[in-house]
Amino acid sequence: MKKIHFIISLFVLALLSGCESDDSNVNLDGLSAPANIAALTTVTQDNTGKVTFTPTGEGVTQYKINYGDGTPDSDYFASGTTTTHTYKEGVYQSKIIAMGITGETTQITKEVMVSFKAPANLKVEIANDVSISNKVTLKATADFALFYDVYFGETGKPEPITANNGESVSYTYKEPGVYSIRVVSKSAAIKTTEYKIDFTAKLILNPTASAPTPPNRPAGNVISVYSSKYTDLAGTDFFPNWSQSTGYSEFKLNEDKMLNYTNLNYEGIAFADGVKANVTAMDYIHMDVWTADLPKLDIFLISSTKINGERAVSKDLTANQWTSIDIPISAFTSQDGFTVADIFQLKLVGTPSGKNIYIDNIYFYKNGEALSTAAPTPVKAATDVISMFSDAYKNVPVATWRTDWSAATLEETAVAGNAVKKYSNLNFVGIEPTATIDASGMTHFHVDVWSADFTEFRIKLVDFGANGVYNGGGDDKEHEVIITAPAKGTWVSLDIPLSDFTGLTTRAHIAQLIYSANPTGANTVYIDNVYFHK
Repeated sequence: MKKIHFIISLFVLALLSGCESDDSNVNLDGLSAPANIAALTTVTQDNTGKVTFTPTGEGVTQYKINYGDGTPDSDYFASGTTTTHTYKEGVYQSKIIAMGITGETTQITKEVMVSFKAPANLKVEIANDVSISNKVTLKATADFALFYDVYFGETGKPEPITANNGESVSYTYKEPGVYSIRVVSKSAAIKTTEYKIDFTAKLILNPTASAPTPPNRPAGNVISVYSSKYTDLAGTDFFPNWSQSTGYSEFKLNEDKMLNYTNLNYEGIAFADGVKANVTAMDYIHMDVWTADLPKLDIFLISSTKINGERAVSKDLTANQWTSIDIPISAFTSQDGFTVADIFQLKLVGTPSGKNIYIDNIYFYKNGEALSTAAPTPVKAATDVISMFSDAYKNVPVATWRTDWSAATLEETAVAGNAVKKYSNLNFVGIEPTATIDASGMTHFHVDVWSADFTEFRIKLVDFGANGVYNGGGDDKEHEVIITAPAKGTWVSLDIPLSDFTGLTTRAHIAQLIYSANPTGANTVYIDNVYFHK
């Protein structure tokens, strides 16, 4: 999960292939051997026994084939290309040998059947996917066959999909319906064997997994309408009589309840008589929506004051998966002076009408206490500091403040005129300087951190050592300090002796800084003044 992005130039590749000196400092020990090696084998239908190998894999630069018939191996050929070999009739155990950039190889065995008899006893298994609409999976097996082609019968898709005999192939149609599927099983013989069937690709009408679990939030930061995570407003009517054509039921999936609206044109959600939600202090309205066929949902907040009326925000939905929707309350209040102090109804409108949706976790929330004051101003002399982020110092270049293995959201913002990094939904996040930092002359690591949510804050420093390579996971490389019960709603200045980072010895090759917080994913954390000092 944690990684450094290697940029290997043509110059480096030339060094690897042609340099005879042992002085090269290129180190590729962190790269793994090729993985997930497979091969499609096809044969011409002309009784010649000419077989084509099309290998695939991850981390592969070149392949060679041991044909398994006693003839010499093929020469190495580039990834993404093919090689051919002519066999006599028989069954052979070929070997696919894949080489990566480090020279490491991975090998698999692939059976090759070359028969000049037409395929016999063709059997075809076909089924709809249990969780993805319109997705069909097919497997064909026949005696004497090496591979098969499948024509899935969708207009505009005349080319077949090819698979090895006995292996599965999948296809997703644009629309549900009945399609004429043709399977052509092939051996080395001129004659092929076919199978045809009219098959119905089905629309999956309900989710097969629950919506994402909402994060832990203080009770005062949530007004919940429908969610098992929080305490809901009592007495809410999820199917008021507005003379709409929509159908309603409460769907249960493994004891998890959710709202199900069918044939949706519009639907109201009405709070109990006399209940009005003042969501002025909330930041967002959230809901999780699953659909197989509805592309767009309009979400209305309705005020009990007629002159105030209602306002809507439209959101796109992704079919066959949960769409987590978070709409800023400001997206409603910015519309013609709309106010949200007396919300008593919600309304849902589907575009187009007549589709089906499932909804869970409807609630308003705020992220926490407001941050309005800047972090403390650093007092260390600039000559005693190596700064990564601070308005008080000149900062070293940083390649990223949010590595791609983090689920957190990063926002570059400012507080009281002072630049800060804001991480929302923080689980963990990696920060990587452009070049490793030599902190061997430093004694402390400093960071100012603010959150209204966290109960624990963790900091890791990652020293790559003299070889400059991260060898993956484990505290032999990630040196952690845990801050328990940090103060909430105020800047916490952490000035940590480097000796407190267990096992951090050389300090001369700092290549990563990792922050994490508990409860995981429930935090908004602000960061400022990130530096080493003596």
